[in-house]
Amino acid sequence: MAKIYIPAVDEQFTRVLRDKGLGVPTAPHWIVARLALARSLQLPQFPDEDLAKPLVKERGFEIHMEQLTGENIVAPDTEDYTDTYKLLLSTYHQENLFENRARFIELLQRHIQRGMAEIKASWREGNDFHDYLYQELFFEWARDQATDPEANSKRIQRALGEVGVNAAIENVDDGPRLTRYTLLLAGPADLDRLHKGLDKIPFELGIQRSITIQSVTGERRVALDVPRPERDWYPVEGSKIPGWIKSVQGALPVCPGVDVLGHPLIFDLAETPHLFVAGTTGSGKSVCLHAILLSLLSSGRPVQLALVDPKEVEFTAYEGAKQLFGGGVITEISAAGEMLVETIHEMDRRQKELAKLGVANLEEAQAKGSKINRIVIVIDELADLLMQSSEAENLLIRLAQKARATGIHLLLATQRPDAKTFTGLLRSNVPSRIALTVRTSQESKIILDETGAEKLLMRGDMLIRLAGKESIRAHGARVEQGDIRRWI
Repeated sequence: MAKIYIPAVDEQFTRVLRDKGLGVPTAPHWIVARLALARSLQLPQFPDEDLAKPLVKERGFEIHMEQLTGENIVAPDTEDYTDTYKLLLSTYHQENLFENRARFIELLQRHIQRGMAEIKASWREGNDFHDYLYQELFFEWARDQATDPEANSKRIQRALGEVGVNAAIENVDDGPRLTRYTLLLAGPADLDRLHKGLDKIPFELGIQRSITIQSVTGERRVALDVPRPERDWYPVEGSKIPGWIKSVQGALPVCPGVDVLGHPLIFDLAETPHLFVAGTTGSGKSVCLHAILLSLLSSGRPVQLALVDPKEVEFTAYEGAKQLFGGGVITEISAAGEMLVETIHEMDRRQKELAKLGVANLEEAQAKGSKINRIVIVIDELADLLMQSSEAENLLIRLAQKARATGIHLLLATQRPDAKTFTGLLRSNVPSRIALTVRTSQESKIILDETGAEKLLMRGDMLIRLAGKESIRAHGARVEQGDIRRWI
């Protein structure tokens, strides 16, 4: 009898989705599987092959085809939709799945697991799940149809004229989500008029999203980054991250995604030296963390990961990784506090060892043959930790102030970027930031010390501001569970 397996890492989330999302604790679990399938079929690229091969130890529960598709059901008022499912997947994969049942079951497995990961990454308990379904599954159908590139250029030219800007379009480049129009301005006054009229250009173009101005090389040249409709986006595949960072120098190279033109954006986490990541529900914060963790796992650098996951949802896929500090993912607040105390003791021990070697930092110690590995502490929801532990903030501040030289780095993340979560002392000692989409300009200022994140496009659109540098816009890579499994 054919079955679909839901891995143990998704079992708890399925219950949360039924209880808190749908609001129907007694709803059958295959309802969630159907929603996951619908979400996966919206994505343009095929699901990862590894998703068809769940390990025995990962199996949480089984769904029979009779439950999922109604196959061979003869009960009254119940229909068999198996052929409809086969038609959907046959069209998506351009294969005849009516003649290959095993392949049909395999693809169902892959799509349901991927869709589950997508929902888990973009919806959070406490948010309206029905509104999420509308936004994710249905809203984009009502958006404007895309026009051809030549027509778009003419519309841009016309919109510039409407705000009094005399400029020629020199070049047009498409990135994953934006189209960049490089402009040659007639004179300096046109730049002033462009800035003043920037908010009017989307209205002239008939789009609802913000357009941004970017500096480019060349006299009297600037670029307009214009968002495209979501149906014209193309995905950034997380499976490419290991290849992108393979030949990159640095102690801890990481790649959260690509720049607006689609080029890999890579930086050394050790040089940050600590990083704060924040964004609202659906912004792609969790996927950003997974991209960074995938980078660390696949880089080949000796590193230990201390993962704190109070909600027991985000980091379950990393259980069993040999790089885990302490041997497992930390889910209890008390255990997180103990881990922070332990890493402070480790920091003090390392400082003494550096002093014995007569060196100032870990790089110099390693050059002398020291085998000390770097440690990255990753806290998925900083706000939860600070609310439940009175000592956590002081411990984090101490690490942020002194741990860099000993090779201990912080990666702090939250959905709620406010002054209580990211306090003044933490802000001054965690100089590198990633802001995904936030609700208000004030939240953007808390993360980046500047506005802009409130105008991002959700789903991994981000602004990266590394210590001492200007903000860079990037689009996050979509990391799937199969990408993570390969490196555990």
